[in-house]
Amino acid sequence: MDFLQNNDLLIAVLAGFSAFCLILAGWAILRKPAKEEGESQADVLSRHMMELSRANNELTGRLAQLHETQDRAQQAVNERLQAQERAITKTLDERLANLTHRMGEGLLEQTKSTAKHMSNLTERLAVIDTAQKNIMDLSQQMVGLQDILSNKQTRGAFGEVQLEMLVTNALPPSAYAFQVTLSNTKRADCVLHLPNPPGSICIDSKFPLESYQALQNAENDQDKLLATRTFKTDLLKHIKDISEKYIIPGETAESALMFLPSESIYGELHSNFVDVVEKSYKAKVWIVSPTTLMATLNTVRAVLKDARMREEAGRIQKEVMTLLEDVERLDKRVENLDRHFGQTAKDIRDIQITTGKITRRGEKIEEIQIGDESPAEDLAPPTDRIESS
Repeated sequence: MDFLQNNDLLIAVLAGFSAFCLILAGWAILRKPAKEEGESQADVLSRHMMELSRANNELTGRLAQLHETQDRAQQAVNERLQAQERAITKTLDERLANLTHRMGEGLLEQTKSTAKHMSNLTERLAVIDTAQKNIMDLSQQMVGLQDILSNKQTRGAFGEVQLEMLVTNALPPSAYAFQVTLSNTKRADCVLHLPNPPGSICIDSKFPLESYQALQNAENDQDKLLATRTFKTDLLKHIKDISEKYIIPGETAESALMFLPSESIYGELHSNFVDVVEKSYKAKVWIVSPTTLMATLNTVRAVLKDARMREEAGRIQKEVMTLLEDVERLDKRVENLDRHFGQTAKDIRDIQITTGKITRRGEKIEEIQIGDESPAEDLAPPTDRIESS
């Protein structure tokens, strides 16, 4: 556009300059004196007008030529501008298409990523829902467990169930029995059958939950002191009851086990009530938790295995002695058989001697020729060839 404006300005300047030149030429012609004699002023003016007309025609032709040149330049400029416009339009279209394509791919990737994130979020929400449901179930179970432990009878049943699970998982069925009535009419929660010594060991599942909870919930020193005394008293009473009920000379072992189905109570006992533990040792009542009971049961299993191995070793020794007797008897019979084989070999040799003689007799008989053509002297029996058998 600037080029077109400059071109139009140039044409206007040239047109003005041409008009100025025409005016100057006319003025010069008018002031030019007549060179020919006898020429009138009218002739001079006519000649000047003709020259002005010719100059005007030349100027008009030049202006037309200049206008034509300007049109061609204008057309070339227009064509070039149109080409540039088409190129720019094509470039813009290509860039717009590429931009649209990239935007489409970006939106597609973003959509896929969003869908993936939504799927992951849905899965996590499902996991969270499941976990929340499990937490609610666990809360209900904890409430149920609290209800169970708040009742002495149900708490005892809970301890017996836990004791039964530990024993059945660690020992063979022949090594234990549950709810066994002893000779003193007392019923033990579990009895471990061990060889003498030590003999059968009774296990009782008891734990003072109320006093332990009171000890844990004590808010001042006075409450804590009272709870401590109650907890110690309950433990000593359980130890005394087990020692009197489940240790019977000649029927059970010299010791018994008190099972505490709570590691926290067991830890509290061994941390702050060492005197109670020492008194349980003197009463020959061993206090065990689920962990220590499992270790004890493993020891019991090793003892049972050793007793079984000793029993099997005695049986194997007896079988070996019987086997040695059978081997000795077999050796005698083989000796007799060898003696019979020797006698049989001697008989076979005698038989071979007799058959040899019989064979030689047959050969001699085969050598004798009997016929009419034989001379008389040949018929005489050769006495020197007769062998006695």
